[in-house]
Amino acid sequence: MPPPHRPDVRIACDGACRGNPGPGGWAAIVRSDGKERVLKGAEPLTTNNRMELQAALAALQALPQPARVLVETDSRYLVDGMTKWLGQWQRNGWKTADRRPVANADLWTALAQAAAPHDVRWVWVRGHAGHPANERADRLANAAIDELLAEGS
Repeated sequence: MPPPHRPDVRIACDGACRGNPGPGGWAAIVRSDGKERVLKGAEPLTTNNRMELQAALAALQALPQPARVLVETDSRYLVDGMTKWLGQWQRNGWKTADRRPVANADLWTALAQAAAPHDVRWVWVRGHAGHPANERADRLANAAIDELLAEGS
């Protein structure tokens, strides 16, 4: 019996922070079968790295079924974490090579779980270099911060 069909999904995601830590926002553009869904959110006190991870996490959690997924991000932290470091962190009990706790382990754990049902390819793109989907995700992440700050005033 052939394996079940997995839809192709393309995700562009980005995080932003004003101050580090400071108010932060994240956004993901999820495209599949000619449809697009935009996800975004913000937190009053966070870091840029957390927002980068949150964008990818929200996008993967929004997928209704296992898929072939291309995640494009300008965060080397996210790409390297998912492709190079994650397995070692898990084997080391969420400790780094120098036995310190992994930063953002809560999000890394959730990301690993969210990615597990999918065939995910993590691709780094240069930020602020004219990549249309990344530029749009950046604008959406910053708009999420603006909305958060406007609510607080």
